[in-house]
Amino acid sequence: MSCILKAYRVSSTQDWGLEPAAGKREWMDRSQDKFAYRCLPLVMANQAGWVATCPFNFSAIWNGKNDMNSIALRFPEGEGNSKGHVKSHFGNGVITFSLPWLFRTSPGYGLWARGPSNNPKDNIIALDGIIETDWAPYTFTMNWKIMRRNTEVFFRKGEPVCLLVPFPLGLLESVQPEFREIDEDPVLKQDFFYFTSSRSANIKKIASTGESAWAMDYMRGHMPDGTEVTTHRKAFKLQEFTGEKNPPPKPPAPEQTRS
Repeated sequence: MSCILKAYRVSSTQDWGLEPAAGKREWMDRSQDKFAYRCLPLVMANQAGWVATCPFNFSAIWNGKNDMNSIALRFPEGEGNSKGHVKSHFGNGVITFSLPWLFRTSPGYGLWARGPSNNPKDNIIALDGIIETDWAPYTFTMNWKIMRRNTEVFFRKGEPVCLLVPFPLGLLESVQPEFREIDEDPVLKQDFFYFTSSRSANIKKIASTGESAWAMDYMRGHMPDGTEVTTHRKAFKLQEFTGEKNPPPKPPAPEQTRS
């Protein structure tokens, strides 16, 4: 069953972005030999949704108090047409992004709004929210909580500030969790112990020789015996939003004369 994700423009979207999440991260680029990209679960999580990006550069300082005036926001180049889209709305060191879209999803689907995956920021953490976008005619905000007082945080224009992940709202409650002993599945047990022994040998080789000896079975989508898993994924290929992001303004309606 497919899901439709619609973004209805409700205010100026100038300089905002809404696009599939990228697989790369600056800290992963800087890792030794870019080894972080050998962790396929990280790369997949990086791409798992669509991101809304910041419309301007700004910084914020929280004085540690709980009132709405406890954050000082600074916009070096101004806010442009997105004035008021970023503010202190809840107090307690929380920065609120008012996204300029109202989102709707197919029946039974909602949106998980969260910070961009595996993209840590110093002194601030993204707050998650789950929204029933299959019926609600309401917008929602994306919020970030500053952690340390009197320590400035920065957001750059074009930086992802919200990751949107559609998912079936009934999925979690349909899951039936169970505890099991691995001895109940001899094949799985054999494959698991082959994996752990191989991984231990690779770690010892790296530690003793410094040579790269990464086990790539999961990355390749291979079982321990070399069998290829045909359903294996190495990336998400999300679709771009269609339609006009910033349609031209409508001409004023002609004046009607009374007869």
